[in-house]
Amino acid sequence: MVEFLLQGLSENPQLQLVLFALFFLLYLTALAGNGLILMAICLNASLHTPMYFFLANLAIVDIVCTSTILPKLLENLLLNGSTISYGGCLTQLFFMTGVLGAELLLLAVMSYDRYVAICQPLHYHTLMSRPLCVLLAGSVWFVSAVNTSVHTGLMAQLTFCSPYQIPHFQCEIPTLLQIACSPTKLSNIMTITSDVFFAVVNFLLTMVSYTFIITSILRIRSAEGKRRAFSTCSSHLLVVCMYYSTVIYTYFITGSSTSIENGKVLTLMYTAVSPTLNPLIYSLRNRDVKVALRRLLSTFSK
Repeated sequence: MVEFLLQGLSENPQLQLVLFALFFLLYLTALAGNGLILMAICLNASLHTPMYFFLANLAIVDIVCTSTILPKLLENLLLNGSTISYGGCLTQLFFMTGVLGAELLLLAVMSYDRYVAICQPLHYHTLMSRPLCVLLAGSVWFVSAVNTSVHTGLMAQLTFCSPYQIPHFQCEIPTLLQIACSPTKLSNIMTITSDVFFAVVNFLLTMVSYTFIITSILRIRSAEGKRRAFSTCSSHLLVVCMYYSTVIYTYFITGSSTSIENGKVLTLMYTAVSPTLNPLIYSLRNRDVKVALRRLLSTFSK
């Protein structure tokens, strides 16, 4: 077995061209938006704070995510389905699994940062010191790398059934398990364990943080104080709601009969829509980021 055959999004040639133009635009927008956010944070000393440090890590995750999936998807749309080598498939799976885990962990860490900023403001700089922020970010990348290495290693041990056709436009764990000929019990156990840790546990930690945050905001007497406190976490809360609502809708609300199509929609949300909207949400709803971006753009225009 040398390569896999990837399934296309549509068999309609005209729709394929429309989808190609749409996802090409989303890809460029995601790269430009996250790249600008990353440069603005790195080049502006005023943004060298824990919140923006984690936002820079999120921008890196989004860049890697889109670059892992969308180029192959664009080729898929042009050719009405395409092939991917065995090594390329495992490489795609490695990076995709890694960045999805890293994003869930980062959202939980960023919610903790907002909890400390709002509920423990006098101790914020002590509790969120630079060494701790580096440790938290390093832990996110390390745990994600270990998780994806285990999954990729398990996938590499499997044998697959001819004609090696993946019912998706990318290589991911569930679809590869569907076409495996060898026993997949261990892979299934590790997948469930990983899902519980990265999705359920991190979701609960994020919700606990925001429960304390909202309770603390409601205790503020002045309307201006409430507005200021909420403005510091509104962008992150919007990203969290958008990210997790997609997961909940795909896995719990929709029926199992359309699980393959739901998986495609979920993948598009992760790899195209979410990375494109994240920088827009943080830039449009954050005055400091808007100021930094204006300075950056003015520098480029000179």
